[in-house]
Amino acid sequence: MSYPGRKVVGVGRSRSMYVCRSCATPSPNWVGRCGSCGEWNTLEEVAVAPRSASSRTSAPGASVTARPIESVSADDGVPVPLGIDELDGVLGGGLVPGSVTLLGGEPGIGKSTLLLQAVAAAARAGRRVLYVSAEESASQVRSRAQRLGALEPELWLVADTDLGRVLDQYDEVEPDLVVVDSIQTVHLPDHGSAPGSVTQVRECAHRLVGEAKRRAISTVLVGHVTKEGALAGPRVLEHLVDTVLSFEGERHHALRLLRAVKHRFGSTGEVGVFEMRDRGLVGVPDASRLLLADRRPDIAGSVVLPAVEGHRALLVELQALVATSHLPSPRRSGQGIDSGRLSLLLAVLDQRIGVGVGGLDVYTLAVGGVKVIEPAADLALALAIISSLANRPIPADTVICGEIGLGGEVRSVGQLERRLGEAERMGFRRAIVPLSAPVRVGSLRCARVPHVGDAVRLLRLADDTEPPSADLRAVQ
Repeated sequence: MSYPGRKVVGVGRSRSMYVCRSCATPSPNWVGRCGSCGEWNTLEEVAVAPRSASSRTSAPGASVTARPIESVSADDGVPVPLGIDELDGVLGGGLVPGSVTLLGGEPGIGKSTLLLQAVAAAARAGRRVLYVSAEESASQVRSRAQRLGALEPELWLVADTDLGRVLDQYDEVEPDLVVVDSIQTVHLPDHGSAPGSVTQVRECAHRLVGEAKRRAISTVLVGHVTKEGALAGPRVLEHLVDTVLSFEGERHHALRLLRAVKHRFGSTGEVGVFEMRDRGLVGVPDASRLLLADRRPDIAGSVVLPAVEGHRALLVELQALVATSHLPSPRRSGQGIDSGRLSLLLAVLDQRIGVGVGGLDVYTLAVGGVKVIEPAADLALALAIISSLANRPIPADTVICGEIGLGGEVRSVGQLERRLGEAERMGFRRAIVPLSAPVRVGSLRCARVPHVGDAVRLLRLADDTEPPSADLRAVQ
């Protein structure tokens, strides 16, 4: 008898159990919903095989002795730079010896490219690197390394999926840094389940983490992601490692964002920005200039949003297009925009200021492949939609940000001075911001609006005879 979502591994074994692939909770029987994490159809049948005598259950010769905390050297937690500024910035200076980092991202986004460039830079600095390729052949990795200029004497390569044989290379190479690409494709033959199963991923990660701590080797694991963008495999994988990095971007755009989702050695607020070129990834210290390079400010429906990614301010162009619909249900499309937030804004515009698009298609876009999901984009997106509907461009020297409530009120946003400081650096002169914002930031004049309707009248995007309030008129 089969069950929906059940993946049978190791059928025919004398002993088996079921493990949730989301939280790794075991169960003696298959059930539709995991009793621990509540996810549906996540239990997988895995074989329980007796461990052989050759299986590495613990590090040989390792001993642990309690000692006063004052006697522990703080130098053991000092990060060692890799040599790529954007990557080192996200990591808080580099990789700490003995740390384990998990790098996740969609297929084809550039994870292997980024890591090859990073390990080549580390090898040039005198660190011995072992690159474990469990997905590609040695010749494929070598060809990519040649294209990236990453052929270094201290960069060692092994193409194998057997983790036992890979761990034997630790004694031969004695590396300072290890990269495993990827954790879902290596396996332990002693465990009867297939590579990528819950048991294999968990056990392989345990072994690699143990070796990294025992030998003080910095280790980077590449992880697959699900179609929802979350890291694949059991959740215990994220708990085992010290750092979780997310590499994001659109495959058809050049821009890539690297952020730390978890980091035991520093802040998770830093964001690295890269541009994909023919010879690999290049750090982008001035991302705002890159994102606005091809902007045409005289087009209706275009607006600049001062967004914040972590602690980094970026100027992002948002575009909206309102067109006649020939369908019974008009389209609502948002690329790089939260579709739920877009629906909310359209309802507010209809009910609070009478701007209805019920029979029209609405297309919205965050230019450059950037994903803008923060509520601070509400006001900019709403005004871009109205600008397209009225066919009236928004002034080119104006940036807009603010959260919109269900009553149409414009609410404050975080790190506003950082956002406006970036806008001033890029040459913008005016900003439309929430009422609680300062009147002026540097040379940037701020129009403070309490309601989205005030912003519409301020920009004269609608045929409305009611003038703006005195406070708004003063900063026009």
